Amino acid sequence: MPDTYILGIESSCDETAAAVVRSGEQVISNVVFSQIATHRPYGGVVPELASREHLRAILPVVRTALAEAERSYETVDAIAVTRGPGLPGALLVGISFAKALAYALDKPLIAVNHLEGHIHAVLLEERQKGNRDVPFPLLALVVSGGHTHLYLAEQRGQSWTYQNIGHTRDDAAGEAFDKVAKLLGLGYPGGPVIDQLAPHGNPQAVRFTFAQIKHRDRQQRGAAPERPHFDFSFSGIKTAVLRYVETHHMQRVIDARRAVLAEIPKPTTEDVLRVSDPMTLDLVASFQNAVIGDLAEKTLAAARAYDAATLFVTGGVAANSELRRRFEEQAAQQGLPVFFPSRPLSTDNAAMIAAAAYPKFLSHDFAEPELSAEAGAQLR
Repeated sequence: MPDTYILGIESSCDETAAAVVRSGEQVISNVVFSQIATHRPYGGVVPELASREHLRAILPVVRTALAEAERSYETVDAIAVTRGPGLPGALLVGISFAKALAYALDKPLIAVNHLEGHIHAVLLEERQKGNRDVPFPLLALVVSGGHTHLYLAEQRGQSWTYQNIGHTRDDAAGEAFDKVAKLLGLGYPGGPVIDQLAPHGNPQAVRFTFAQIKHRDRQQRGAAPERPHFDFSFSGIKTAVLRYVETHHMQRVIDARRAVLAEIPKPTTEDVLRVSDPMTLDLVASFQNAVIGDLAEKTLAAARAYDAATLFVTGGVAANSELRRRFEEQAAQQGLPVFFPSRPLSTDNAAMIAAAAYPKFLSHDFAEPELSAEAGAQLR
């Protein structure tokens, strides 16, 4: 069949993104406008500011993506947009723009779940490499600032189905990274800075433990036993770091570090290292070691329980160097092939949205005119 060019739009959180992808497997352009500088003073994403920045950026970002792809509005075959989950106001900016564009151009509009986009980011790059042989069932760990989910994925014809077999009960893993970095005065976003600082500390210096979470659903008498659920919880380790700071009287050092870094417009890793004492570095390394250990242990246990043939690890936290090393090592011991997106496609982007939209395009699964944001959208 002829090539299909899909314009993808992503605005679920704090990146305004647009991309053109050909037939679900070739990135022609991928443009991301980041709002890190806007949110850095607050140590996290401020929803109202995010919406305002999306309004400012969306038109130039879409125009740039089309220009880099050497396509016009008229020569794309469909418009794909993130419907959720995400921040309601941020999602509405992208959805409103995409709906207006599709209506004006008389092009199909495709609604994509943000989490499915992260899964298809891996598939997109594997297909670009020529790898079309991905065995099923596929287990996907989607781990980012807003999400920590385990999905068992199957493909039937052009359609994909997803079964959620695990999720965080409270904070997402990436959210815990950001909050701990903020607590320790290390800057924002927390994931990259902790990744860069952790090799300078001792990961065994502080012992953190995770509760073994039981699935809340009880079996009915006489019913067939359910297969296990693998849930996560990261609020406890955040509290444990706070208690460590208090009992070891670290606040004065943290306040001094925060004051120094506040005077630097864009602090580098070297800047943060210069104001990080050995106790802070050990705490950071131990925190990262514990979180990654919990993610790997439960994900690989889920892979065994569900006889997964392939493992995808995707989302913003999948860019973490130690996480990649640990999963590669432990999955290999299990004889389980594991795939990651490249670092640019780990974080939020529109290429993954356009790629996830392609199977929907082939099956004519188009959005209704009343499409709106679904901040808590489920992936099924």
